[in-house]
Amino acid sequence: MGRTPGDTGTDPLGGPYLRTRFALPSRPATFLRRQRLVAHLNQALRTPLTVVNGAAGAGKTLLTADWAAGLRLPVAWLTVEAGDHLPGVFWAYVFESLRVHGARAGGTPGAPADSSGVGHGLLASLASELNALDRPVVLVLDEYDRLTSPEVAEQLEFVLHHAGPGMHLVLVTRTEPLLPLHRYRASDELTEIRGSELSFTSQEARALLRLHGLQLPEHAASALVDRTRGWAAGLRLCALAARESTDPEQYLKEFEADHSTVADFLLAEVLKRRTQEEQDLLLRVSVLDRFCPDLADSLTLRTDAEGLLAGLHRENAFIERLEHSWYRLHPLFREILRAHLRERMPGVEAELHLRAARWLRRSGFLPETLAHGAAAGDFDLAAGALVDDLAIGQLFTGLRSDALGQLFAGMGSEAESPASNLVRAAGALARRDLDHGLGRLRRAQEQLSGADDSPGPVAARLSCTLLEALAARLTGCPTRAEQAVAKAEELRQDLPGQKLHEHPELTALLLTHVGSARLWEGRFDDARAALTQVTAAPPGPTTVLPRVESMGHLALLDYLNGWLGRAERKALAAVSEAQRAGLPRPPGAGLGRLVLAAVAVDRQELGRARALLDETDRLPAREHDPVPTAGRALAVSRLLLDDGGTHAHAAAEAAEPAVSTEASSPWAESYAALARSAASLADGRPEEAVRLLHGVSGDQPVCAVEAAAIQVAAGRPRAAAELLGTVRTEGRTGPAVSVGAALVRARAAQESGEAAIARKLVARALLDARRERLRRPFLQAGDWIEPLLATPPLHELAEGWLLHDRPGAHGEPMRPDPSPALLVPVELSGRERDVLRRLARMMSTEEIAADLYVSVNTVKTHLKSAYRKLAVNRRGDAVRRARDLGLL
Repeated sequence: MGRTPGDTGTDPLGGPYLRTRFALPSRPATFLRRQRLVAHLNQALRTPLTVVNGAAGAGKTLLTADWAAGLRLPVAWLTVEAGDHLPGVFWAYVFESLRVHGARAGGTPGAPADSSGVGHGLLASLASELNALDRPVVLVLDEYDRLTSPEVAEQLEFVLHHAGPGMHLVLVTRTEPLLPLHRYRASDELTEIRGSELSFTSQEARALLRLHGLQLPEHAASALVDRTRGWAAGLRLCALAARESTDPEQYLKEFEADHSTVADFLLAEVLKRRTQEEQDLLLRVSVLDRFCPDLADSLTLRTDAEGLLAGLHRENAFIERLEHSWYRLHPLFREILRAHLRERMPGVEAELHLRAARWLRRSGFLPETLAHGAAAGDFDLAAGALVDDLAIGQLFTGLRSDALGQLFAGMGSEAESPASNLVRAAGALARRDLDHGLGRLRRAQEQLSGADDSPGPVAARLSCTLLEALAARLTGCPTRAEQAVAKAEELRQDLPGQKLHEHPELTALLLTHVGSARLWEGRFDDARAALTQVTAAPPGPTTVLPRVESMGHLALLDYLNGWLGRAERKALAAVSEAQRAGLPRPPGAGLGRLVLAAVAVDRQELGRARALLDETDRLPAREHDPVPTAGRALAVSRLLLDDGGTHAHAAAEAAEPAVSTEASSPWAESYAALARSAASLADGRPEEAVRLLHGVSGDQPVCAVEAAAIQVAAGRPRAAAELLGTVRTEGRTGPAVSVGAALVRARAAQESGEAAIARKLVARALLDARRERLRRPFLQAGDWIEPLLATPPLHELAEGWLLHDRPGAHGEPMRPDPSPALLVPVELSGRERDVLRRLARMMSTEEIAADLYVSVNTVKTHLKSAYRKLAVNRRGDAVRRARDLGLL
């Protein structure tokens, strides 16, 4: 038996959402509508927040569901579960609930894709979207007390505040919710329905008992309410037990009133009147969140569950029927049954979890298989299910990566199957614990060496190749990465295509790892081919992390080839995709920010470069990942070299990537050599500077032209010319190469007395550099270029983006103008002015969106247009330029 047909949607891992979490609980035939509470909830719509707070079994959920079913507003219902303490899991279900209930359009972008957190921008976008609705949506979070994460509570408050009138939040909870209720009370923005109001009155109790076929006089009903304190579950349990008695009124006088005592006593009475088969069934299925007859039979080892469940559902409101013959126990009923199970059948609970895990594994319910396998302590089974399903990639990407890590954290040494060792290896490699990860991977490979070619061992070997590729990437061994990918391609032929289709993250991760290894080795074209496959594939929630990483790598590729504009666009796309997916700290976005920092250095926007590098400091450390580590070394060393000229020694030290690899990287070594050489030149040691350039060749065009610039500055123009002659462009290199080469040749011509040739070369360099706002080569060129730039034709080419436009400045040292002169008059739209005015008040993009009642994307569109018109790329520069032009 496979997935239920109703589970048509897919969660961010590609598996089905638990649709029952979005369904309004059904009201039993014996449900009593209490109009006074419905009226109170209707009045509560005047406030943005409603809290229905009462003890277990107080009737909170059914009351709220009955009220919600009668509303004319859209209602999104979500039953919170314990796993929702992970921000990504919680918000993924909130987004899906809003979509399922029509509060979000199906094609609306944005959904969390990382269990560990949610990006602020995604939540701001959701709040703005809700704020713009024509009519508010009611979001009901049932069993909110299960949510114990202060981080999620803070995020929820942010969305509620900025959604404005577009959302009404209802929290159904057993405890005081994690929200600053005092602020909502002080501002009269909170409606509360608490235990005392939820308690049944005598009249309501009599009406409820009548629905159960019991007639009680008023004094008896009042006594019952006193003893149960009006507790809804207690009253219902009383009714179930008493209607079997010959004297219901007398029966109801004989128990004590404490809630737990009432529950235990009445449960014993209910169970006592059931057959042995019914009692045994109820106790055993209490270990399950949901169950169908086949699953129940596997726990009882009988074949009568279908009839028993149907009968119990007809007679007992504490068993709820879900779609397609699935059932669940009322949470309170289940809790008490499990306590009785442990008392009546000590030691059997683990065996029941094991039977459930085996049935669920055969039936294709992977998440529940893993949970019950872990609960049974059979981690070989749980790991086997994960590997056989080709889902090991979920330990690295997707909403449940952290949850899976925690689930397998309890795995002991007794679990020693190949799958268990693969899971251990994956966890260690994800933590960058290479020694442990490689040891476990070798152990799994040894265990699988003699395995046959049936699907299970083939899936395990394919999982091995993924970990081998990751290990090769982290240790800087491109050869092993290529071998792993080739082996994976062979193994794929022996597996069902449908299984591979269900797990696109496996292929995406493999290609990302081999692409990163190729990039490290300097095989740029081969790296681009692999990485482009990842970014060109249809996007999906399970592949967002490798997509973001691949985008970051492609941005670095463009930068290394001298294409600043292309690199910037790809890096921004990586950061943007991470934000849309709600990723709070993805490694790929970290590499994207490093590329943006390097681009900013080349444009001499040093403040922006420092800010971007500070942002990457707050991302997870990637000290065992060669490419991002080398990318950071590149950006930091160049920033230190350019930052006032007093950090040459620090720049030389920062240029060395702090990572040990099996193979060297030509581009990483070349950039490190350049930084050391430039530092020596700045210290007045030209011979040492030239010596350090040994090994920089034309195979790295950007590095070669910078090395040639150092050569000519050290008085070796012939060596510089020879080095430039080795540069291989082949149409692949960008303006950073042509500009650098032109300036080197211009300096040689100038020093040889060929001023006309020098001016032509500088003019060509200015034209190429202006498109990319590439300033660094000119500022690094030295004093020889300033007289040339003072000549009218060249000054006009440099004016407005490279030189300050002020009289008498031609003889002064060159400085980049952070606000380039405008070539055409600026006309801002009214909305663009509105956005800039709020920027001037230091408002964030999200706050501007909320203040203007537009989406965050709309604000970004206006900002982008204003930046283009003002010829700036930063907020502060935009405000200053607008004020200078009298536009604010």
